[in-house]
Amino acid sequence: MILKDIHPFKGQHCETTATGTLLDQSGIHLSEPMLFGLGEGLSYIFWNMKIMDYPFIGGRVKPGVLTQNIAANLNLELQVTETSSTRKAWALVKEMIDAGVVVGLKLDCFHLEYFSSPVHFAGHFVALYGYDDRDAYLVDTLQQGSLMKTSLKSLELARNEKGPMSSKNLFYTISKSIRKIDLNRSVLKAIRNNVREYLNPPMANLSYKGILKTSTEVRKWFANSRNVERDFCTTSMLMERGGTGGAIFRNVYRDFLLESYSLLKEQVLKSAAGEFSAIAEMWTSVASLLDQAGRTGQMKFIDRASDLLKTISEREKGTMLMLSNL
Repeated sequence: MILKDIHPFKGQHCETTATGTLLDQSGIHLSEPMLFGLGEGLSYIFWNMKIMDYPFIGGRVKPGVLTQNIAANLNLELQVTETSSTRKAWALVKEMIDAGVVVGLKLDCFHLEYFSSPVHFAGHFVALYGYDDRDAYLVDTLQQGSLMKTSLKSLELARNEKGPMSSKNLFYTISKSIRKIDLNRSVLKAIRNNVREYLNPPMANLSYKGILKTSTEVRKWFANSRNVERDFCTTSMLMERGGTGGAIFRNVYRDFLLESYSLLKEQVLKSAAGEFSAIAEMWTSVASLLDQAGRTGQMKFIDRASDLLKTISEREKGTMLMLSNL
């Protein structure tokens, strides 16, 4: 059963791509920056656990939260299901496909057969639009090829993987509710919520506080790393090319603010977009410095990245404070 008339969302980021494909079935067509902004997506995390090979640097909210926020802000019905049974997990999504409904899946992309350089990341999202006796048919990011397929067995392994960010065969569907969508109101609500969350992080490794913490932790990480090239070259790649739109989502949020300005005509949005344009360039510089540190093993690049992270922390906090005036 392969659904026809599916219009895959053409995106750089996995969750907006998957969710955008689901929204298309409901006749909702928004840009990727708009979806990211409506998902209150801008954040930051420096995550370091003993079970991880090396720390993780991220620039968005937790996997799944983005879609929850999009649904809430657009007055949509989101149904999320998890099960520890792989048999039930497949039966449930197969039933949805048979009913003509595209399904969002959260999984570990390591097992997807079309990934040319697989790494374990259990916070990846795809949209499932069909299956046959051997393969599942998926919508992934443009970078991964958009319309792709992988064996049913590999999909089962991906959905049921354990470890950081993993879920129990999570899948979701989205449908319209009887409540109307007021995009201007939704945008304003999303920005205010994102600003409040960003400026009040519950932990020191999140948000602008997390960026400042990273400026110190990155030196310790470099000094204690068992594989400098892997750690820092991979981190740089994920920040710039790992589905973030560049500059760990700061380019995407800049474009959301510009699109919001075209809707709301609030000057603060245009000013904040200008700030994020400059901040995005700084993040790209940080990624480049981490890559150079990984390739050369020289501490001087880490020192420069550390100094730049301190500046970014101040600039992001100031810009979000600016947006708090909306």
